[in-house]
Formats: sequence, C-alpha cells, structure tokens
Amino acid sequence: MADLATLVLGHADAPQAERPCIVAVDGRSGGGKSTLAQRLVGAIPDSAVVHVDDVAWHAPMFGWHDALASGVLEPLRRGEAVSYRPPAWDLHDRPGAIAVPAGQRLVIVEGVGAGRRELAGLIDCLVWVQSDYAEAERLGIARDLASGVNGGPQATVEFWHTWMAAENPFLQSDRPWDRANVIAAGTSTLPVPPRQVLIASRPHPPQSN
Repeated sequence: MADLATLVLGHADAPQAERPCIVAVDGRSGGGKSTLAQRLVGAIPDSAVVHVDDVAWHAPMFGWHDALASGVLEPLRRGEAVSYRPPAWDLHDRPGAIAVPAGQRLVIVEGVGAGRRELAGLIDCLVWVQSDYAEAERLGIARDLASGVNGGPQATVEFWHTWMAAENPFLQSDRPWDRANVIAAGTSTLPVPPRQVLIASRPHPPQSN
C-alpha cells in the first residue's frame, strides 16, 4: 500500500499546494474499488473519498458526469471545500451533502466511471481496478443482498443484470483501463498478504487517437 500511495501521488500533475491531488479509482461493479479506496485513505494522511454512487443517486445511468465535475471536481481543483447536494437529493428529500473539507492532501473519487473520458482533465491520476467478471458479479450480488438495498434475492439479481446491461457497453466504449496510470488487482487468485495489493504502473497513459 505504501508503494501504491507513492505511485498515485507521484502521477499527479504537480498540483498546487493549495489543492489536493485528485485520484479516480475506477473498475467494474463488485471489483474492489471501495475497498482499495478505503485502504488508500488509511495509507495517506489528510485524504478523503467521494463515492460516485452518491453523485449518481437517482440520476440517469452514467448521465451524471456534469454534476460530478461542477459539484465536486472543479471546486476541489480551486482548493475549495466541497458541500454539494446533487439535484436528485433535493427532489427525493435525501438529507446531508457530499462534503470534503479544504486542506486535504488527496481526494479519491471511486466508482464505475470515476475515470471516464469526460473527466480526464479534472483528474490527476487514474487507477483501474482489474477484476474477474464472474467473481465481481458474485461479490457484488452478495454485497447487495447483505445491504438489502435492492430488495430480496430475485430483485437483487434482476437489478444486477439490468445494471450490467448499461455498465458493460459503457465501459467497453470508454475503456478507462487504456488511460490508467496504475492498474490494481481487485479479485486476484494469488495469495496477497494483508496491507499489500498487486499493482502495475506506467509513467504516462498512452495517447488515444
């Protein structure tokens, strides 16, 4: 984790001292993005996490990038604190706000599409969490069943496949792994000791045509 922390901070585009380094942690649903983001927060003092799911709550599937940009990423790049209520939060009376205090060293934005092409100019480093498709599905459905967020077993499985019908073509079109500075193993079958993660990096993402 210490090496990964050094990598993500080192790939930052020399952010000014008055703003945080912004790292996107992207990957398939159920692939380990949230776990990796929380472990990074534990490894880097003065860091925070923004969950794409909170910005995308009750928004059209993958139709939320403008909200993430204007409500979260642009204020962070100006060195401002974030206190943002997406439009759907007011519409559905969700309390609270997406909040990030000023003075953070690192802000991690995690979720499917966190590193999408439209946000590339607002992100310093992109981490792609590579996962086995079937294992990510197993873990994701088990997680959703445990939370009860989508109802009972049948409703949870049905929602998963509805979501995949949107996620798969989105990722295939956007291809964030091609732009990633760091690739981390989310569902590796290799034995990985605690506080370690399997990673690969490259000095600069390739230029796309």
